[in-house]
Amino acid sequence: MKVLILTEGGKEIGFGHVTRMYAICQAFEEVGVRPYMIIKGDASIGSVLGDANWDIFDWISDPSGVKDRFGGVDILLIDSYLAPREVYEYLSKMAKVPAYYDDFGGIEYPCGVVINGNIHAELIDYPESACVRYLRGVKYLPMRKEFWEVEDKEISNELSSVLVTFGGEDLRGMTPLVLSILTKHFKDYRKFVVIGKGFKEDTIKEVEALSDSRTELVFHPNAGKMKELMLKADIAISAAGQTLYELARVGVPTVGVVVADNQELQAQVFKDKGFLADLLYWNDKRSELKLEESICRLEQYEIRARLSSIGKLLVDGKGVRRITSNLVIKLNTNK
Repeated sequence: MKVLILTEGGKEIGFGHVTRMYAICQAFEEVGVRPYMIIKGDASIGSVLGDANWDIFDWISDPSGVKDRFGGVDILLIDSYLAPREVYEYLSKMAKVPAYYDDFGGIEYPCGVVINGNIHAELIDYPESACVRYLRGVKYLPMRKEFWEVEDKEISNELSSVLVTFGGEDLRGMTPLVLSILTKHFKDYRKFVVIGKGFKEDTIKEVEALSDSRTELVFHPNAGKMKELMLKADIAISAAGQTLYELARVGVPTVGVVVADNQELQAQVFKDKGFLADLLYWNDKRSELKLEESICRLEQYEIRARLSSIGKLLVDGKGVRRITSNLVIKLNTNK
């Protein structure tokens, strides 16, 4: 079976697309299929791709180059914010089963399978089409392999540790702001602070200057290390991107911070479903006071225990297997 994945990622736009497509690669490998990934991006993506088959190529500007190189494939999966519809249309013709990972419903996709594993997917009004099948909702969420199976997280009687994570880049510089609040108002807490590979040097220096004896800086953690930190920390303060799903999977009571417009709907649904302790915005001038108040509320064991249970019920870690199973079934049905 020939499976090709096309996506984008790098220092400028982040690693979210690459990370979730790599998870789907891992699920295919579990059933004996080794996909190939073509990525529009830079060499920094290698840090999240493990031993996957991948190459850097601007497939959006030169889709014919992909077709010339690979000819026909059994399954083609595209995950892109940058590719226009005509590129989707052109490339879809090279696959027996074309599939597209979507977050916002902004494109009327060609015939194939549209996957949206976000918690807010059911709220998107997708166009009806006889030749398009939709796999929607968090049951189709692609998670990294380390989060497919997770040990039971122990909820401590007292809050004594916090995980701070703002993705691979922290483009808004939230890590030093949050750490300054923690060292000022919650100095006795143990603080696990994630430093992503795309962090600016000035941000790293600022974080290092703010660190105290109870602060542990964790540079470029892989998925296994992130899971370890999540199991260890009593609560998390996190950007409201894909990491929210991993925090929910593990059951870490979390304060979410929206740092990009495309995170807002997802974060609000997480809040409405009861997982997030609070939802803050990076540009809110009152965010320092609100964060202090949120952490103080999380000192209550009952609140943390409830949030942890809700998170684990929302996200079961089996989404990638459901995706690959559905794509293979469709391929076999089409034969």
